[in-house]
Amino acid sequence: MHILTVIGARPQFIKAAVLSRYIRDRANINVKETLVHTGQHYDTNMSDIFFTEMDIPKPHINLNLGSGSHGKMTGEMLKGIEEIIQNKKPDLLLVYGDTNSTLAGALAASKLHVPVAHVEAGLRSFMMAMPEEQNRRLTDHISTWLFCPTETAINNLTKEGIVHTIKPWNADNKCVALTGDIMYDASLYYRSINKVQNDEKDFILLTIHRQENTDTIERLSSIVKAINSLDAFKFIFPVHPRTRKILAQAGLAFKNHVKLIEPVGYFEMLKLEENCSLVLTDSGGVQKEAFFFQKPCITLRDSTEWVELVEHGWNTIVGADTEKIISAVKNINTPSIYPSLYGNGKTAEKIIEILNS
Repeated sequence: MHILTVIGARPQFIKAAVLSRYIRDRANINVKETLVHTGQHYDTNMSDIFFTEMDIPKPHINLNLGSGSHGKMTGEMLKGIEEIIQNKKPDLLLVYGDTNSTLAGALAASKLHVPVAHVEAGLRSFMMAMPEEQNRRLTDHISTWLFCPTETAINNLTKEGIVHTIKPWNADNKCVALTGDIMYDASLYYRSINKVQNDEKDFILLTIHRQENTDTIERLSSIVKAINSLDAFKFIFPVHPRTRKILAQAGLAFKNHVKLIEPVGYFEMLKLEENCSLVLTDSGGVQKEAFFFQKPCITLRDSTEWVELVEHGWNTIVGADTEKIISAVKNINTPSIYPSLYGNGKTAEKIIEILNS
């Protein structure tokens, strides 16, 4: 079986590495993988050292497309991926998550009648204005295999008429499977090999990068106002260059209790998540990683794909409401029960087993 895997953002490399390592280390499963990087996110940190330290297979093909408008990026990706599919003739194309690379890969394969496997299928924010929501919904509907991280994801698909069927599977007759969360697998692996040292303690980890917050000055101002009001707490904020630029242009600044640092690598971020007392974020991935480290999370969005974290008290949704943010931080509690929500760390094994069946 030949799998063509399409990824484009740095977090997708970390997810894909779990499956790629599983394939690489098991010659007996008779699976070949070709890894394609669209270049959607240009990241100077993704050097040879990045791939070596993270134990991530380097891409076989890099389209080097870079960033741009949604239409420009997706169109160029479609063209490039289509040519690769026609040349490599894979048995299936596999994508992760909800980026433009995800949608472009799925569309290119679907139009060439190559079946699509979607890892992290069924996630929903129920906010169609978000590009990620559009990407994940469209990808799910043209995929053959939908690998869901949670029961919630399966229920979301059922409500849209996407249900598990018996073989033979195709885009109209789908395989919907509960596999667990591949990010949990990644977290377990990288936590075990993380050598980063950081003695920071008793701080709140802050991340802000989503366009719904950074591109709406009213929301960003409300968040900054709330953080500045919480000067009894220490914050550490790894600031994305784009966010830093927008803050400066808007004349928004944090008080001294907020320590602004440069963007950090994955290992450094894991250590910050491990050492903090609370996470305040608008990132989907960081919400989950907070839970993996048994840290409560406050989410600076109006909804979340990870509703089970809210239901079990590990995540509080506050949007960009100043008073809600202040109240949530001051009244946060760590739940006494730590439920098993995201599988047993064998997601890659389950995915390959299903694809090979």
